Amino acid sequence: MLTGKHLVAGEWVDGTGTFSSEPAHGPSRDFAIGTPQLVDAACKAAEEAFWSYGYSTREDRAAFLNAIADEIEARGDAITEIGTQETGLPEARLQGERGRTTGQLRLFASHILKGDYLDRRHDEALPDRKPLPRPDLKMVQRPIGPVAVFGASNFPLAFSTAGGDTAAALAAGCPVVVKGHSAHPGTGEIVAQAIDAAIQKCGIHPGVFSLIQGGKRDVGQSLVQHPLIKAVGFTGSLGGGRALFDLCAQRPEPIPFFGELGSVNPMFILPNALSARGSEIASGWAGSLTMGAGQFCTNPGIAVVMEGSDAEQFANAATAALEPMGPQTMLTDGIADAYRSGRDRVAGTSGVQELLTSTCDLRNATPYLYRVSGKDWLDNHVLGEEVFGPLGLIVTVSDFDQMVAMAKSLQGQLTCTLHMDEADTDAGKTLMPVLERKAGRVLANGFPTGVEVCDSMVHGGPYPASTNFGATSVGTLSIRRFLRPVCYQGIPDALLPNDLQ
Repeated sequence: MLTGKHLVAGEWVDGTGTFSSEPAHGPSRDFAIGTPQLVDAACKAAEEAFWSYGYSTREDRAAFLNAIADEIEARGDAITEIGTQETGLPEARLQGERGRTTGQLRLFASHILKGDYLDRRHDEALPDRKPLPRPDLKMVQRPIGPVAVFGASNFPLAFSTAGGDTAAALAAGCPVVVKGHSAHPGTGEIVAQAIDAAIQKCGIHPGVFSLIQGGKRDVGQSLVQHPLIKAVGFTGSLGGGRALFDLCAQRPEPIPFFGELGSVNPMFILPNALSARGSEIASGWAGSLTMGAGQFCTNPGIAVVMEGSDAEQFANAATAALEPMGPQTMLTDGIADAYRSGRDRVAGTSGVQELLTSTCDLRNATPYLYRVSGKDWLDNHVLGEEVFGPLGLIVTVSDFDQMVAMAKSLQGQLTCTLHMDEADTDAGKTLMPVLERKAGRVLANGFPTGVEVCDSMVHGGPYPASTNFGATSVGTLSIRRFLRPVCYQGIPDALLPNDLQ
């Protein structure tokens, strides 16, 4: 049963007012509005919890993560029901995302038990070394303290209350304060209930997790500026993320802001692949572009081809594949409005040609397809800004040199994709040094929608794809964001952390 309240250190508490959810279908519900005072209470509880949780064993934390996964699975039907109502996403998508959420919790449990992430090092003492002796030195990664996490609009489970940021922080030994997303507060509360149940089951300090619902901008600001918060995980818009990033940098004690912000995820279709299977690639692109109404951060919004008859065939095939696709419900009215604004921005740019137009209103999205020359692309950097939704842009370059120039002009990306055949290998070798500087993940002959949760995944990239190019928000490497190395010099074994004894 929903309470409509915040969870702060094991207590379900009201705010000073309420807001109403705006579901795609089903009943609207009232939820308590977050306040800076609630943020302060949650952060203080998280700091108190850190003195025990930050020094707990990996075995205890792994059991906690697995317990959260169990409790989420036990509430699976309720999560799917309210999740589909609030977001408009189909049941199959919510069920798959729930599996990803519990899967990454269990993955982190397994990961910390192995202990490799600790990067333990030991330089033994050299008392007889000349001219100076060397002391005994040991190093290990330690948790940084309480972490703030902002729920994402487009992933109500996998990037929200118990999503990847929360899982990584809890695995590291860091308590978490979540700022819930107002697009799916009911989903967030049920997941928070699952975490609360796991806390009680495992006998953990209740301050290890809090959920603050809704609230105005001052809630998010007070959270990232709270002196007890030591890092922030964020997935969302470039504008909102950059504002929070700046606040983190302006603190008396600046802290890292790990924000995943935006990407157009360009595909470079090399000549031989375009000639041999351009229509097949176009069809696959249409499916990837419109998956989930295009509301994926890895949505491949741009296809780059070399001009000629093969490019025309590709454009015709993409148009034909997109044309029969009907309207899809977007996550919120605001996201739908932003999609239409992005469409107008692209359509109104000099040199842009419409290939497929449609009509969408209210909370619906339909696909759009445009084409522009490589020269006009290079002259209009606004075309490199993300449009969150099923909008595709074909960039037709005059030759391979212009394709390379376009790749070099790109801002940071989450992904870049090469479609190539064996005969395109030399061209691929020329592009690879450029693409790996632009993106955190480079693909060949695939589509970037769908991010595998595993050890080798990188979901991040140079700004503005993310605010920290050395980090990832998906995969086991993401735990590094919430750790720091500590060196112990000559410390007796009895005083060392458990992981060094």
